[in-house]
Amino acid sequence: MTTRRKFIAGAGAMGTAALAAPAVHAQTPIRWRLQTYAGPALAEHVIKPSIDSFNKIAAGQMEIELYTADQLVPTGELFRAMQTGTIDAVQSDDDSMASPTEVTVFGGYFPFASRYSLDVPVLFNQYGLGEIWAEEYAKVGVKHISAGAWDPCHFATKEPINKLADLDGKRVFTFPTAGRFMAQFGVVPVTLPWEDVEVAMQTGELDGIAWSGITEDYTVGWANVTNYFLTNNISGAWIGHFFANMDRWNEVPPHLQELMRMCFDSSHYYRQWWYWGGEADLRVNGDKLKLTTIPDAEWATVEAKAREFWDEIAKESEIKAKVVNIIKTYNDVMEKAGRPYRFT
Repeated sequence: MTTRRKFIAGAGAMGTAALAAPAVHAQTPIRWRLQTYAGPALAEHVIKPSIDSFNKIAAGQMEIELYTADQLVPTGELFRAMQTGTIDAVQSDDDSMASPTEVTVFGGYFPFASRYSLDVPVLFNQYGLGEIWAEEYAKVGVKHISAGAWDPCHFATKEPINKLADLDGKRVFTFPTAGRFMAQFGVVPVTLPWEDVEVAMQTGELDGIAWSGITEDYTVGWANVTNYFLTNNISGAWIGHFFANMDRWNEVPPHLQELMRMCFDSSHYYRQWWYWGGEADLRVNGDKLKLTTIPDAEWATVEAKAREFWDEIAKESEIKAKVVNIIKTYNDVMEKAGRPYRFT
């Protein structure tokens, strides 16, 4: 009996110690589901390398499962699904995922807020936009992890665009804010699931796409169903982000949070050179799209209207006014700095 009591007591102590040991917890990996706005071909560049790196370095402590556009939920429902915990994290812009925040209108392509991709990380890391996004998303239970730049916004169309009037009546797949802005020039914004765009171009439901630069047009197949590429753009870089459900983020150990930030930053860096090189190379060497240009003097009227658009947005709330003022201040500095920051 004495031996039996000692065995039971010893086993109990060992069980308690084992349950309390951190090594036991480490053997069960944290699993996240992350959905991107991008379709499979584009995701191979804009996110998959960074997720693969994270999973490799995490060494079994955590694993992120990557899902592409509309695979788990439609893109327009991404925010709600993340907020409720249906999915754990998202790569998207605020605009197309229907984020219910004061800063949503600035996601995606806010007209002429940026000229080059480097403008975006500077605005977020040096001019205060990062802090504003973090505060606004914390209010709705979402962690804003980081922001980065993607490609510029150009029109890819079936018919050539050589003057502003050529845009009148064109049914174009684009982002909500970009569509709202371009509607004053006769553009008819069309919202479709991402994977339906190519077919819609073939059937004539769409006349064009204003969703990306020329790199994406070639990468995702849109260069196969359009004929012309307008070199004028309405934004120098798409603003996209990584977000997470706040509760799930807080459950992740600090060292894995830091690893996630670093891997997502590597994704931002990858896009900087991938898009920058691709935009130039495909304009010069691409064999599918013919380039067209609206004269600078005429396009200047579009840029002037963008400033009016900024002022309209600023009147909607204090937060929006604060963001617009930052964008104005930043662009004023860039214009005064001159070449190579701005070519005037």
